[in-house]
Amino acid sequence: MTMQTAISATGDGAGVSGPVEGEALVIGDGFRALSFRHGAFDGLMDPLVMVDHFTMTEPTFGAHPHAGMSAVSVLFEDSVGVFNNRDSLGHDIDLLPGDLYWLKAGRGAVHDEAPRPGARTHALQVFVNLPAHMKQDAPESLHVPAGDIPVIEGEGHRVRVVLGESNGIAGAQAPGLPLGILDIRLAPGGGYTHRLPDRKSIWVLAIDGNATLRSGEVSEPVRQGHAVALRPGPAGAPVSLQSEDGAQLVLFEGDPVAERFVQRGPFVMSTVEEIERVRAAFAAGQLGSID
Repeated sequence: MTMQTAISATGDGAGVSGPVEGEALVIGDGFRALSFRHGAFDGLMDPLVMVDHFTMTEPTFGAHPHAGMSAVSVLFEDSVGVFNNRDSLGHDIDLLPGDLYWLKAGRGAVHDEAPRPGARTHALQVFVNLPAHMKQDAPESLHVPAGDIPVIEGEGHRVRVVLGESNGIAGAQAPGLPLGILDIRLAPGGGYTHRLPDRKSIWVLAIDGNATLRSGEVSEPVRQGHAVALRPGPAGAPVSLQSEDGAQLVLFEGDPVAERFVQRGPFVMSTVEEIERVRAAFAAGQLGSID
């Protein structure tokens, strides 16, 4: 949702970012967010470009375009009321607490999300990069209702497998490149260990409370409102999260795209020239409409 310009190149080497605090973002009277941008994580946030952890109580953005990326909305279970989602693919969906909506914009789509009157939406808005060979794909989408999301419950933890797989429990699969999303709640003194394949990027955000992330020799605090990016390297390593006082965290797992890209607002393309072309296409009405 935030507007920014950035150019980055990423690699596939192992590494860990220090904890990064989200940047406060306030728009009008109805939108509050902590915003996390790829440039703060030394390339280790790849394939994520941006994450906004937000609450919204009023329509804020209106209809807007996307291209070259996927726009993903992850609603938390403590949201209240309905979050209406419309797009130029012809969808008009009332998202409910705990739902996920994934819009793979590809070559371009128009999108609008807004809470219905009286609603309070607590969610993440995530920009996920697409590799160059997918940036001109036809748009497609995925809606995962909360009731279809599997839950792992054990001593000291409750984990919603929003997308992907964790410890043998499989949720829905994302359009385009695979991405795993876990919504993790830890009881006081609780923990959860997620086993992952080799060479995955991990990005963990503390929604509420504080925790410690451990993987191999890495041990990093993840305090409320902070995020840590981790790439364990070719050997892979389980990722363990533990909290003394209880916490809610979200863990993203994905394959790094490892390509240079340009972001300008809602567009994530390989070159500035591609950005200009998609802007012109939107101005000409070629990305579709939701009216």
